[in-house]
Amino acid sequence: MPAFSSHYALEDIAELSRRDDLGDETPVLRATSDARSVGYDTVCVPLTNEKWKARWRELCILNPEESPDKLSIEQRAEAWRSKPAFFRDEVTISRLEEAECLIPLISDWLELDAADDWVRHDAEIALQQELAFASYLNAQCAILPPPSNRTQVGSYARAINACLTSLPFMELSVRIPIYDPSSVLQGPSRSPSPVESTRSDPAPSGTPPESNMTTWEMWDTIRTICGYNPRLTLVLDLTPPLPLSSSVLDQWSAEPVRHLWLPASAFIANAKGYPVLPKGTQSFIRNIMKLQPNVILSGTRANKHACGGEAAYSQYVRHLEKTSPAVKAAHTAGTVENFAQGYQDYLQAPLQPLMDNLQSITYQTFEQDPVKYRNYEEVRTPSLSPCTLCVAGAGRGPLVARALTAIARSKREAFVYAVEKNPNAYVTLQERHRDEWGDEKVKLLYGDMRTLDVPEKVDILISELLGSFGDNELSPECLDGASRFLKPEGISIPSSYTAYVAPLSSSKLYNETRAMKDPKSMETPYVVMLHAINILSDDGGGISGTCGPRIQECWEFEHPRKDAALTDQGLPLTNSHNARSAKLTFHIPNAGVLHGFAGYFEAVLYGHVGLSIHPDRMAQISKDMLSWFPLFFPLKEPLYLPADSELTVSLWRLTDTRKVWYEWFAEAFLPVPSSSVHSPIWRDTLSPMSPSADSSSFLSPMVSTPTVVTSPLLDVPQLTLELPPQQPERQKEGVSLVKISQTALHNPGGQSSWIGL
Repeated sequence: MPAFSSHYALEDIAELSRRDDLGDETPVLRATSDARSVGYDTVCVPLTNEKWKARWRELCILNPEESPDKLSIEQRAEAWRSKPAFFRDEVTISRLEEAECLIPLISDWLELDAADDWVRHDAEIALQQELAFASYLNAQCAILPPPSNRTQVGSYARAINACLTSLPFMELSVRIPIYDPSSVLQGPSRSPSPVESTRSDPAPSGTPPESNMTTWEMWDTIRTICGYNPRLTLVLDLTPPLPLSSSVLDQWSAEPVRHLWLPASAFIANAKGYPVLPKGTQSFIRNIMKLQPNVILSGTRANKHACGGEAAYSQYVRHLEKTSPAVKAAHTAGTVENFAQGYQDYLQAPLQPLMDNLQSITYQTFEQDPVKYRNYEEVRTPSLSPCTLCVAGAGRGPLVARALTAIARSKREAFVYAVEKNPNAYVTLQERHRDEWGDEKVKLLYGDMRTLDVPEKVDILISELLGSFGDNELSPECLDGASRFLKPEGISIPSSYTAYVAPLSSSKLYNETRAMKDPKSMETPYVVMLHAINILSDDGGGISGTCGPRIQECWEFEHPRKDAALTDQGLPLTNSHNARSAKLTFHIPNAGVLHGFAGYFEAVLYGHVGLSIHPDRMAQISKDMLSWFPLFFPLKEPLYLPADSELTVSLWRLTDTRKVWYEWFAEAFLPVPSSSVHSPIWRDTLSPMSPSADSSSFLSPMVSTPTVVTSPLLDVPQLTLELPPQQPERQKEGVSLVKISQTALHNPGGQSSWIGL
């Protein structure tokens, strides 16, 4: 459940201090009790007041005209720099009990990104002083002021990183506007700066121009310089306006959003005068509630709306939380979200069913999935009577039981062979065979399906050997051996399965893989219930016209194999036929950071019955199926992708005599108008869009192709190309791709992760 905090400004604290009914309470303690009385969990209060701001300004902002005793002030300033400390009347809280239910706000006038070097220097000292005092009061988290000078965001981030190092237990949360580029370009939207004069001075010669970085990219710079420190989190400021593009907002779902800053000014009045939020903001809050942030409501005591009073704001946001699709699904029995409580973004090693014998509790977990077994039971095969079936990999017998139920419903004569190699699960099978099935219906066979012989050829081969990526638990290798059991016209259930992949961003998953310390962990695929992620790609063809859909197919396996080269025993000569490779190109519409790839699968059991964890189709094929979470292929280092870039992903499934493993690699390209590529040094000969030597017309600007080019770093794509309607199938004229970055090859030779044969 998300928590709620009430923001008390300095004016609110001052007003409380003038009340004559405080008794032994301090203004902050009274603010806490008042907030709790209207449903808040905590209060959010500035740590310091105007007296501290005035002293810092006097010491650190020298103005000879106003301060004739310059030497004395400088001496006092140096004394402060050597031993920073507060006077009692400069802070709003001083007692441990005041800080118990309080989130301190660091002074919002501290310009850690000021243009002046000395202002930045003294602001950093003041920041460390404030955080040290907050730590003294046992504050678990402090909220930092937002960056305001994009050209100095690196200095801002460096100062925060130094504080994270010096305060090893406190969480620092950076307040970032969700989307307000105009206000950031024109200056900060916070309290008036004590050093405004430094902003109004003309830029000196050689100063870089104002950056076009978006607010998300400012955050990305900060967290990258801070090394993805898990104690660095976000306060997402929802002060209007919000962008119209939902894909821009989706970026934040992959970030460590710990707080939402929601001012009363973001609300509008409904027909009855009660505060409500615009539809775009409603939708965003419903979606972000899956992260369970703390909602900080500001300005709710200012009577901006006619009805409802202060409590109406939190009541309304709680209503949005209750109607959030993710929250409702998490509280609905039988859904994947409810089943996966506690496992969101938790890394799990994939099963090794050939090398390891699974435990009974593992079987029991998978047997709780009603959807998977219902779909197996719904398969309608050609009417054969009598019919012989083989369940390959029977486990504790759920598929055997479902097969017998289907046989009874169809009123056909049939017999089932149940093959299992796990000696422990075989004990359970024997018990069920004795108590439930009997010799007339079922015969148990103990051994490895790849080498075991069955008494007779069967009509239908049934298995549940699929992994999160379809083939990652060696279903192809297992069924190569089990296919010997089939008659020439025999049927395999499943008959085929396809692997899919999508590029994703998730600082949570990146930090989880890094936390393992072992370098091999960054080259190991994991089973994960994906939660705080953002799929970076979209369904557009990209500016070059060569990109595929948002989630793309890698490869497919079919059973039984056709035209297979086999030994006299019916086994394949090698496993090379199960090697696969894929090279896929994705369009990245908005700037983002690639942390890895999400792997999914979709299987055809038989006919029109299937299983799927493909995000866009699972609801239609196997809604609320519990047995499989997606597979996550991590990257050792994050890869920044600018807006409108194109990502080429190469993925291999490789094998030798002992193991199967995956390798992966990615390259990023930026489409640019060919007319701007004046020199061959800008042309990437490895680019899939590179023209051949004799295609000079491709690089020639077209008179009918006007281009408007702005920064590729903007959230909203600004590179627009008006191209004629007739375009070649593989490329658009007037566009060339420039390679901008790439990853390392991950897991070469299966050096870090593999599945044993």
